[in-house]
Amino acid sequence: MIPTAQRIEDLTLHVTQEIHVRAPLEATFSALLDELGPNNEVMDGSPLPMKLEAWPGGRWYRDLGDGNGHFWGHVQAIKRPTLLEISGPLFMSYPVASNVQYRLTEADGGTLIKFRHSALGLIQEDHKKGVSSGWSHIHERVRKQAEASRSRQVASS
Repeated sequence: MIPTAQRIEDLTLHVTQEIHVRAPLEATFSALLDELGPNNEVMDGSPLPMKLEAWPGGRWYRDLGDGNGHFWGHVQAIKRPTLLEISGPLFMSYPVASNVQYRLTEADGGTLIKFRHSALGLIQEDHKKGVSSGWSHIHERVRKQAEASRSRQVASS
């Protein structure tokens, strides 16, 4: 057997994004919980049946019914409506540890979401290539849901 060495870059994943939302913090945080949980869907529009138990130690998992599913992580920290942090393997079913962090602040008449996903492990190349677009899809849905919620509130006033 010939030993192989891997570069640290091959074992890590870093994604950062900033999302500007024209809605208040509370509406944006609520939309984030909905989109990571029951409203989650893949990029082709198919539902992705996710559950997010929004409390410290709560699970984030794909619920396939009848006790079947896929564990994605635990809520490491939550401070409504400004922080959500999750740690776990996420969508990767191999030796990997991820940390996902959402920090929300008031900005420019709305909310700024600062997102970071860091991972360490035997990360497959196809996951590295698709992860940014996957997060962007979720974040766009969060933005649209929060802004639609704000529009409904303004219309009913």
